Amino acid sequence: MFRSFYFRIGFSFVVFVMAVLLAQNAMFSYALTRSGSPLPPRPPNNLAAMVSADVASTLTQDPGVDLAAYLNREYGRMQPIYVVLKDGRIAANRPEPLAENLRRMVESLMTGVDSGRMAAEPAMQGTPVVMTPVQVGNELRGMVVLPPAAQSPPLVRDIARLLSPPGTALLIVITMIAASVIFEPARRRLKALERATERLGAGDLAARAPEGGGDEIARVAAAFNRMAADLSARDDALGTANRLRRQMLADVSHELRTPLTAMRGYVETLRMPEIFLEPATRERYLETLDRETRRLDRIVTDLLDLARLENGVAPLDIRLFAIRRLFEHVAARHEHEASARQVAIRIHVADAADQVTADPDRLEQVIDNLVANALRYIPCGGAIDLQARGVGGGVALMVVDSGSGIAREHLPHVFDRFYKVDGSRANGGSGLGLSIARTIVERHGGTIGVSSEPGRTAFTITLPQSA
Repeated sequence: MFRSFYFRIGFSFVVFVMAVLLAQNAMFSYALTRSGSPLPPRPPNNLAAMVSADVASTLTQDPGVDLAAYLNREYGRMQPIYVVLKDGRIAANRPEPLAENLRRMVESLMTGVDSGRMAAEPAMQGTPVVMTPVQVGNELRGMVVLPPAAQSPPLVRDIARLLSPPGTALLIVITMIAASVIFEPARRRLKALERATERLGAGDLAARAPEGGGDEIARVAAAFNRMAADLSARDDALGTANRLRRQMLADVSHELRTPLTAMRGYVETLRMPEIFLEPATRERYLETLDRETRRLDRIVTDLLDLARLENGVAPLDIRLFAIRRLFEHVAARHEHEASARQVAIRIHVADAADQVTADPDRLEQVIDNLVANALRYIPCGGAIDLQARGVGGGVALMVVDSGSGIAREHLPHVFDRFYKVDGSRANGGSGLGLSIARTIVERHGGTIGVSSEPGRTAFTITLPQSA
């Protein structure tokens, strides 16, 4: 408990308040002493007699002495003391003048009092006024007057009562209660934050700390919650990545197993000596083996290409080139197949998009893949349009075909690895071409999207001008 954060704060608070109270007590006592309380305290009669004898001795030695300076020097820290002489002089240890009624009373006493009388204590409205004669030899020279002692103001009396030992003890108890009330909410919030931290450390990623308030504890709780949310998001992303990795391994295994299974079957058939194969059949088997071998090579090549692109290993050769020439290269590559199926490949390039800054080889790979897909699924007599136009601060390239289209539920997944849609677009390919196309476009800082409806499917590539 003694090492806890809130205990140290509360204990320090109590010690600090106690120190302040003690310091105030000392300063108040010193102020009372400086304000005129007698040092040392003496009965008024004795003090008046002592001052009378002292003044009489001083006047005997020096009749012209400055009594005011003398009283300030000798009795400046005591209660108010006044010396009224018969010659009219009045001296005091205070700058305040003697009350007029006291002055008249003293003068009347000096005028009619017996010189042999040593002291008189007249009453003044119930408050004692101490007066003692000052005699030099047998002659009355004046009177020493001690006015009524001033009563402490109510505020001073209240402070003195408050700073008394019982009052100080009461203040200490109240301070301890205040410290408990003040720091208990902070203790509860810190305890809640501690429990949330322990839960998070134990693996509960849903643990959150209360963020109420706007102080440092609330900011720490908010930072903790952001960290916990980030860890939860990372855990979800890691789980998704692991799930995708397992799915990819399964897809790769499936894609590789299909040609390998076919190749193994044909090889075993060809190696059986007891089976007679006609030359045409043997040639067909060998062609199938060659086709499956090429398919297997294409899948492996696509996987390696995709891995290099996603990991940034494959560099981009960025330079300025003519997009029309790129379209013409792709159209020439597929001219034979398009002519055989009576498919027209048309090129439309706007003047603003004729020059593109990008990697022409990688970009041609993307366009070639899209055209190959379109040719694979477009009906005879259709058309494929290769378009380029300026858009915003970049260039938009489009491959539009007049095929049957892609079903709406498949559109969000066409760029996923090994994803194949049902229907007329489920044939051929490894399922990696569009994933590679998206990766290449994103490496250029661009985007690729698809829109489709019956009779029109359009893949749109948007590249920034600085790609």
